[in-house]
Amino acid sequence: MQKHSLVKEGLPLSPAGEAQRGEGEVRQATSASERTKPIMTDLMEQVVERENLIRAWRRVRANKGSPGVDGMTVDDLTGYLKENWLRIREELLRGEYRPQPVKEVLIPKPGGGTRRLGIPTVLDRFIQQAIQQVLSPIYDPTFSDCSYGFRPNRRAHQAVERAKRYIAGGYEWVVDMDLEKFFDRVNHDILMGKMAGRVGDKRVLRVIRRYL
Repeated sequence: MQKHSLVKEGLPLSPAGEAQRGEGEVRQATSASERTKPIMTDLMEQVVERENLIRAWRRVRANKGSPGVDGMTVDDLTGYLKENWLRIREELLRGEYRPQPVKEVLIPKPGGGTRRLGIPTVLDRFIQQAIQQVLSPIYDPTFSDCSYGFRPNRRAHQAVERAKRYIAGGYEWVVDMDLEKFFDRVNHDILMGKMAGRVGDKRVLRVIRRYL
C-alpha cells in the first residue's frame, strides 16, 4: 500500500524518530486467558503514529459535523494542526492533554420531548477517532458474535439476515430492550475500572477519563 505523509495530506510531519509499529504492536487476543490480561503496550505512541492520524483525519473530514464550543469547523482543522499539532502531540505523550468542554444541543424527538446531544470540538473528535482506531482491535474480538451495532465491517443488513435465519429456525419471540439514558447514567468509575483491566497505558486511560 502506498504510504502517505502528513505533509502530503496537508498536516504536519511527526518528529524524527517517532515510534513505529513493530514487535510491540498490540495483537488480537487469541485465547480467553490472553483477553483478560492488561495490554501493557505503549498505546499512546500508536495513537499519535502518522498513519493512524491520517486515517483519523480523513474520517473526521468525511463525517463533517457541526463546530464545538470553539467554533472551529472541519475545514479549519488542517490549518490548526499545522500550527499546533507538535505541541498537542507532546501533551498526549506526557499524559497532560486536556479536552475542551462539550457543546450541548437539544434535539427534538418525533414523539415529543428532546434528546441531549454533546458535540465535542473538531480537534477532540480527531483525537477521539485516533484513540478509537487503536482500541477497537483490542476490544472488538471480545464482543458477542451476535452484536452488530457500531462495529467495524458489520452492518444493520447483516443483523436483519441473522434475524431471518432465527425466524426460519422456528424462533417466534422478540425481546426489545432499551437502556434509557445509559450513557448519561453509566458509572464512570466502574467503566474506567473495566478499561484498566485491558488497557495498560495510563496516558490513554487518563485522557478517556477526561473525555468522560
